[in-house]
Amino acid sequence: MFPFKRFGSKRHQPAAPASQKPSEPIGSRLDERLDWFHRVFDRCFDVVIHPFTACLGKPCAVIYISGIITTDMLQNAVLRPLMSSDFAQTNSEFIEAIMSDAKWSVSARGATSKLHEAVAAVLEGEVVLLIDNEERLIIFPFTSYDKRSVDEAKNEVVVRGPREAFVEDLKTNIGLLRRRIKTTSLKLERMQLGSYTRTHLVLAYIEDLCHPEFITEARTRLQQIQIDGVLESSYLEELIKDNPLSPFPQLQNTERPDTVSAALLEGRLAIFTDGTPIVLLAPVTFPVLFQTAEDYYQNYYSATWIRWIRFLFMLVSMLFPSFYIALTTYHPEMIPASLLFSVAAARDPVPFPAIIEAFMMEISFEALREASIRIPSAIGQAVSILGTLVIGEAAVRAGIVSAPMVIIVSLTGISSFIIPSYSLGLTLRLLRFPVMILAGSFGLLGLTLGIFLIMLHIVSLKSFGVPYLSPLAPLNARDAKDVVIRAPWWMMKNRPFLFRAQNAQRQQLNNDRRFIPKEEEGD
Repeated sequence: MFPFKRFGSKRHQPAAPASQKPSEPIGSRLDERLDWFHRVFDRCFDVVIHPFTACLGKPCAVIYISGIITTDMLQNAVLRPLMSSDFAQTNSEFIEAIMSDAKWSVSARGATSKLHEAVAAVLEGEVVLLIDNEERLIIFPFTSYDKRSVDEAKNEVVVRGPREAFVEDLKTNIGLLRRRIKTTSLKLERMQLGSYTRTHLVLAYIEDLCHPEFITEARTRLQQIQIDGVLESSYLEELIKDNPLSPFPQLQNTERPDTVSAALLEGRLAIFTDGTPIVLLAPVTFPVLFQTAEDYYQNYYSATWIRWIRFLFMLVSMLFPSFYIALTTYHPEMIPASLLFSVAAARDPVPFPAIIEAFMMEISFEALREASIRIPSAIGQAVSILGTLVIGEAAVRAGIVSAPMVIIVSLTGISSFIIPSYSLGLTLRLLRFPVMILAGSFGLLGLTLGIFLIMLHIVSLKSFGVPYLSPLAPLNARDAKDVVIRAPWWMMKNRPFLFRAQNAQRQQLNNDRRFIPKEEEGD
């Protein structure tokens, strides 16, 4: 049902295999196994292979990564109990005690007889315990990576609402989600991608709400990925989206736990990636990218007005320079006389046509924006002020650009910051340039052609089978009340139809907003 198109065959080729490991020893002798582990972890200075003698003179060894496992943790949780005379009195009792959680301050995750599984556990940051003449290896989950504490969202700031944001640790992010959705219907499917990075992913959804076809499709697309490493969720976004050649984002990304929770409650699904605070949400539609979490935390009149502002300035961001170029180059008769004289006087000393002038200013503005992001934050604001004020004013006085063009480019730049989705903002900034070329070549006809081509492309897009412009195209009036406006909560009694939630009802239908004072109840 959901077409999953791919262009080219390289994406389906399996990743290069990892280096060949030496064959595993057949027996369970400790010295043979340690020799095998030494060869596997050759030239891995951070991997510690520490043999020791436990109680009853039993030869043992632990394997761990020194940068992850602290010595104090290892001594207190593993080595000290094993070397204690109270641990066991006989060899059989020793093995039983090893397998018993009662003897450990930290329970063992499990036992394995496969050495390659033990290698994977060590690389995950766990401790592996080997015992002479014992086939099973014990794995202790002592992973303690240094991680950033939960902090305020930097890219999705709100005035009213939760301040927490996801971090780079997968378990912490799942905990933030569980804190908000307390139900056993919240399912978390774990998988690994990357033959070298072995990056952990979690596919999250609410089983009672998310349509099974969405879950199956997401699981299938993720399992088809063959790649040597996944370092950020953007890898997955490019590999699983419906149309890989489209510049428009076909998955929503966010760093806010409340945004993810709200999406799951609508019947959508989320993809968490270990090592990044950015979570992917699917499916997504074009109108959803103009919504923020704060829309639902403030008065619906204010939220509706702000949404209209976003849609208006989205058009300004993409079309305003092109409209100016078309009018001044091909259709000056459409400009009021007084304004036309003012624009002509300002452009008189400028030696370039309007389209060249616009390209110079737009590229300069993009360079300044990129510079303000990349340079240290202490001087980033100074560079921004220097570029927009000093350089702009100097360019006007030198006759390189006109004052109206500076105003238009500045307003266009500000408009692009109003769009909540950073990915969509980048796309609109990119599309601004081909539309400017069309407007500079054919006037308003070229501008109209550019709008038509963009709309034609957007209408053809789908996200996990959901039309990208829904509920506007195809029109669904019931869902449109949360697109064109932000309806009050007491009116949004059903979940969005376009996401095909299994349980469409969001709240009780008898909520008629009539509150009877207590003194009138007995009348």
